[in-house]
Amino acid sequence: MPLLPATTAAPMRHLHLILFLPLLLNLLLLTSTSIPPELALCANLTDVYLYENALSGALPPELGALQSLQKLLLWQNALTGPIPDSFGNLTSLVSLDLSINSISGVIPPSLGRLPALQDLMLSDNNLTGTIPVQLANATALVQLQLDTNEISGLIPSELGRSLTNLQVLFAWQNRLEGAIPATLASMASLQALDLSHNRFTGAVPPGLFLLRNLTKLLILSNDLSGVIPPEIGKAASLVRLRLGGNRIAGEIPAAVGGMKSIVFLDLGSNRLTGTVPAELGDCSQLQMLDLSNNTLSGALPESLSGVRGLQELDVSHNQLTGTVPDSFGRLAVLSRLVLAGNALSGTIPAALGRCRALELLDLSDNRLSSSIPDELCSLAGLDIALNLSRNGLTGTIPARISQLSKLSVLDLSYNAFAGSLTPLAGLDNLVTLNVSQNNFSGYLPDTKLFRQLSASSLAGNSGLCTKGGDVCFVGVDADGRPMSVTASEDAQRAHRLKLAIALLVTATVAMVLGMIGILRARGVGVKGGGGGGSSDSEAGGGELGWPWQFTPFQKVSFSVDQVVRSLVDANIIGKGVSGVVYRVSLDSGETIAVKKLWPATTAAAAAFKDAGRDSFSAEVRTLGSIRHKNIVRFLGCCWNKSTRLLMYDYMANGSLGAVLHERGGGGAQLEWDVRYRIVLGSAQGLAYLHHGCSPPIVHRDIKANNILIGLDFEAYIADFGLAKLVDEGADFGRSSNTVAGSYGYIAPEYGYMLKITEKSDVYSYGVVVLEVLTGKQPIDPTIPDGQHVVDWVRRHKGGAGVLDPALQGRSDSEVEEMLQVMGVALLCVSPVPDERPAMKDVAAMLKEIRLEREEYAKVDVLLKGGGGCGSPTKDATSTTMPVATTKATTSTSSTPPCRQGPGSSACNSNSSSFSAAYSSSKAKSPFG
Repeated sequence: MPLLPATTAAPMRHLHLILFLPLLLNLLLLTSTSIPPELALCANLTDVYLYENALSGALPPELGALQSLQKLLLWQNALTGPIPDSFGNLTSLVSLDLSINSISGVIPPSLGRLPALQDLMLSDNNLTGTIPVQLANATALVQLQLDTNEISGLIPSELGRSLTNLQVLFAWQNRLEGAIPATLASMASLQALDLSHNRFTGAVPPGLFLLRNLTKLLILSNDLSGVIPPEIGKAASLVRLRLGGNRIAGEIPAAVGGMKSIVFLDLGSNRLTGTVPAELGDCSQLQMLDLSNNTLSGALPESLSGVRGLQELDVSHNQLTGTVPDSFGRLAVLSRLVLAGNALSGTIPAALGRCRALELLDLSDNRLSSSIPDELCSLAGLDIALNLSRNGLTGTIPARISQLSKLSVLDLSYNAFAGSLTPLAGLDNLVTLNVSQNNFSGYLPDTKLFRQLSASSLAGNSGLCTKGGDVCFVGVDADGRPMSVTASEDAQRAHRLKLAIALLVTATVAMVLGMIGILRARGVGVKGGGGGGSSDSEAGGGELGWPWQFTPFQKVSFSVDQVVRSLVDANIIGKGVSGVVYRVSLDSGETIAVKKLWPATTAAAAAFKDAGRDSFSAEVRTLGSIRHKNIVRFLGCCWNKSTRLLMYDYMANGSLGAVLHERGGGGAQLEWDVRYRIVLGSAQGLAYLHHGCSPPIVHRDIKANNILIGLDFEAYIADFGLAKLVDEGADFGRSSNTVAGSYGYIAPEYGYMLKITEKSDVYSYGVVVLEVLTGKQPIDPTIPDGQHVVDWVRRHKGGAGVLDPALQGRSDSEVEEMLQVMGVALLCVSPVPDERPAMKDVAAMLKEIRLEREEYAKVDVLLKGGGGCGSPTKDATSTTMPVATTKATTSTSSTPPCRQGPGSSACNSNSSSFSAAYSSSKAKSPFG
């Protein structure tokens, strides 16, 4: 259907009087439309805003006749075909945005004939060919965004010499090659340069570090070589420098200390040598430092302890020597310290116990000696991991180690520790433990963790034995399998065998006699199902009258009788694929949630036989070993002959699905910051299941109703009724006859392969994130044509138009953050499983998005404080046309606002109000 209706010649003769055509915000979504060539009849047209619609087809070459056109904004449609060469005739054009379409072909050299062009945005298309050298003639360019295409060849050196007004140059995720032109250092106004994920070779041009306005320099994952030039010390404005994943060699120059604004410095995975320069201590704003996977040597500089804002320090897998500096104890906000894979010696500094913000401490694979300092037990926030493996540590485990109550992973393997493991019994949240290849002795603590611990995690401790027996763990055999031996001789074993047989016979006789007595006592009541005393059909009637077995996994103060009394219809709060959930109020005043699993019918038992367990054993075996802040706490389980109950913490806010959809607009009450925390928390919980558990755990039924919301709106992963432990050495993707997942959330490959993997969970998680962002269920009646939410969002290119109406009208920075999170979600729901990211990477990307927003907010405050162009304190919005998008806003201020480029340090006061506020949601790349 054409954009304009068919008209007669009489009314068409007045089209030349139209100056402004603002058809935006999905006004054209009801029908598939194309851009009509007749627009060229509007000879005086100056502004065309047709972004975020469903426009399809090719760009009409006739538009090249609009000599007065200043702004042509067509981003986020479904346009195809090439960019017409005739666009080079739009001599008044200031802004051309064709990004986030499916445009193909090459960049027309004729665009270099546009003397007024300031913004050329061609990101996220299918462009090929090279960057035309003729673009160097468009000397007014301020933003040039070519990222996420298939552009190849070299960057023309002429661009650097001529485009002196350019502030943003993004060309990441292409196929560019060759050397980075030294002439880019002539772009005196450049603020952000991102050339990541290409094939560039050669050295980083030293002149780039002399650009006074440059705040962001990203050249990740290329094939760069050479050395880091001493000019790096002149980069006083750089906030983020990321050169990781290249082949850069040589030493880190001492001049690095001159980067007074640097917040994130990433030089990891290169070929750097020499020492870690002490001058890094002069980078007073530094928060994240990554020097991992190089060949750095020498000692760690004491000066790093002076960087009081340092949050993450990773110098792992180098050749560092010396000791761990005591002065690191002054790093009060340090959350991650990773020194693994070096040759550090000496003792573990007791001063590290003052780093109260530490969440992860990895000192593994070094040459540390002596004992674990008692002060480390003061790190109450240490919840991710403590890894001291493969050192020369001695002594016993400190009794106070139980104070690390949040710790999830503890690895003490391959040391010379001795004594008892009893102090570890108090680590209730511990999920992974390895104490192999030490000199521990005595009996294992009688706790759930130790009862389930693999022999390989205990091997090599000749004096360590199981309680109630003489099994000891001495090492591994020739094939690497753990071995255990008994301390008794053959005669002793024979004697015990005879004794065991006698006891077994006695017990069997007693059991038979006991059963006869029970049957006689029950009489007819047995045939009728027992005297359960409950009239509730859901509770199983007389089934509850059988004797109970109860296994708590936490310290609890309730009895089974208290729980059973509350299993009535009035207390049902939900039903799932594996059972009914009740709200149970205890005598103590506490409230817990109890799931009564569906009866294990013959069909159900057969269905679960593939996985080697029924839903009860699967859930108990999984939940009993899990401790994570974003996974619902499992209190215990109890069962009798035919009823199986699971007890959890009760979440008063219910499920994410209920909050979003079932509370009369309750989703509208969820501010973006709350939704972000829910999305991040659930990602961290799922990442823990995939990467923090051994063996890893596939949830198999991730959905909004299986993410519970705490009192402070924190997220908790729940419902492991379909959880599957992926045994080491087993076929990870083996088929299952049991339907895994819920309608709308199941990954597409399951329909034809019946295979469940971690990537199946990733897909389901991506659907949940889209549900949070759009406010729509996976199959929602408000989505046209019965589309799945994934297809609906893809159709609209993941733009602001699909956001939940309750999230619209937010600041540009918030909406941009939402769109970046949506981009991560779209990666998760890729139809090809191998193209989906791992959950640990998803969690990292989400953290990075928020970190970057906060960093740029700080920069904006500093820059706006300098004045110079009105210094607006809020995102400018228009009162003359309804624009709710991060790609285009208008300003009613009489003073043109600053151009909101990334880390902007200069303002363009010569452009119009609209052009001055105009900025792209692609202003931050995902690699930043």
